[in-house]
Order: sequence, then C-alpha cells, then structure tokens
Amino acid sequence: MRMLNPQLAAFVAVLDEGSFDGAARRLALTPSAVSQRIKALEDRLGQVLVLRQSPSRATPAGERLLRGVQQMRLLEAEILGDFAVEATHTAPVTIAIAVNADSLATWALGALVEPHQHDGLLFDVRVEDQDHSVDLLRDGSVLGAITADARPVQGCTVKKLGVMRYLPIASPAFVAKHFSKGLDAASLGAAPMLVFNRKDALQWRFIRSVTHARLAPPMHYLPSSTAFVEGAALGLGWAMAPEAMLEQPFALGSLQPIAPRRWLDVPLYWQHWSIRSTALAKVTEALLHAARHGLRNARASS
Repeated sequence: MRMLNPQLAAFVAVLDEGSFDGAARRLALTPSAVSQRIKALEDRLGQVLVLRQSPSRATPAGERLLRGVQQMRLLEAEILGDFAVEATHTAPVTIAIAVNADSLATWALGALVEPHQHDGLLFDVRVEDQDHSVDLLRDGSVLGAITADARPVQGCTVKKLGVMRYLPIASPAFVAKHFSKGLDAASLGAAPMLVFNRKDALQWRFIRSVTHARLAPPMHYLPSSTAFVEGAALGLGWAMAPEAMLEQPFALGSLQPIAPRRWLDVPLYWQHWSIRSTALAKVTEALLHAARHGLRNARASS
C-alpha cells in the first residue's frame, strides 16, 4: 500500500482482511494501533467509516471512501511504474476482481495468465455468485466483476462476455430412482437437490420453469464447483451444472441430463470501474478473449 498515508492504509487493510487483527498482521502493527488510526481518520472526516463487526464492513461513507482509495492506488501504481527506470523498482500492481465460482472453475482462470506473465499483474480474486457480485463493485471492494447484471453500476462500464449454459444433471441410478416417471412437482419436491450456497438460485429457477410451483425439496449445500459435479455423480442429488464441466462425466456415463431438452442460459457480463487504467484495460481484454472461447455466444445460445 505504498504512498497511502497510515490512516488510509489501515482503513483499506481492515476492509481487505475483514478484521482489525488481520489488518494488524498485514501492516506489522498491533490491533490497538490499527484501531487508533481508523478512529483518527473517522474523527478527521467526521463520519463512521468501519462497522466493528465480524467481518468488519464499510459504512456507506466508508464505501465511498474505499472506491476512491482503490482507484487512487491503482492509478498511483501505474504512474510510478511509468517513471521507474527498471520494472524491478516498482511493486507489482494488484487487481481485485469478483468472479463466480463456475467461471473460475471453467474459463476465467486462464484469462489471468497473460496479464500476470506479460505485465506482472497480481490478482485478488473474490469468489461471489454472479447475481450478487455487483455488490462488491458498489462497496469498492473490487475493480471489476463478472456478473449476470447488465445494468451498469454507477461509474462502471459493462461489456458482454457471453452465455454460460447450465444443464440439470444426476447419476443414472439417481434418475432411475427419482425420475423414472418424469419430472413434475411430486418428483422434484421429493428428490434431494444440490445447492452451491444460500445465494445459488439456479436450481429454484429450473424447478419453477418445470412446475411453476414453489417446492421445498431436501437439500445438500456443496460450496465447490468440482465437488458439486462429483456429488451429483455419487448420487447425493441432482443439480444444475455448467455444460463445460460435463463432457467427461457424460462420456463416462457417471452423469446424465434429467431433462435432455431443458437447460438454463445465464448471460454474463464484465463490469469495471470507468477509469483510465492500463492494467484494468489489459485484464478486460484478456477476459473478453477467454470468454469468446469459454462461453456460448449470446446470439447462438438457443
């Protein structure tokens, strides 16, 4: 956090690490010293900036300050890099981005390789559901986010990435046991279902598309994209999984669609702050390139 004054450095560290203790470890200070710096900053601005809870979070005033500080840090690092005689004289630039778990497990991780190897960029990847990732843009936690929301956050630019297709899948034995008579409210209401986490709405969307009903099936929570697919193959339940992860399980016969002519298409977008940042532009270019190969084209998804 070079060049930030000590109070701002403490403020950013608390929100990055989620606690005063974590910020103290990061800054090689005592938690008391971090707290004093935050209090001095709040006194100076006349507003409470950090909610003292677990994890620590920014107040609305703190979110506004964080957005400005994050942009300042990125632009400052790039400017100093331009003036450095040798690249080794500058600290690497870290880009904080929000990525949904399925994109990270399929196509998005490869997009980060070129900006890292060619430009030395580092990444602070926050895993967040595509329906909620814009919240991290709004509060200033990240510079960009892969999101299902096409509406631009204030001060942000939106670029279409493509469509991620999700298929309803289960093991052949599971299908024979629970769906031998087809899909309806009775079978979907009784069959165990896999859900990634409390924010994951894909299975519910599929159920409503089939039954137009609100059901309460038994559920497993499995917050891992790879474990999600493996859990379905082991017969724990049925799930909506990205088609990019299903080629091998389908070929091996460990999984099959529970409704071969049904799927959910989720359009994905890249939203990022509208600032003139070379580093952010390179990340955007890399993500758009990777999405052209890893996602369906929005016009060809039907």
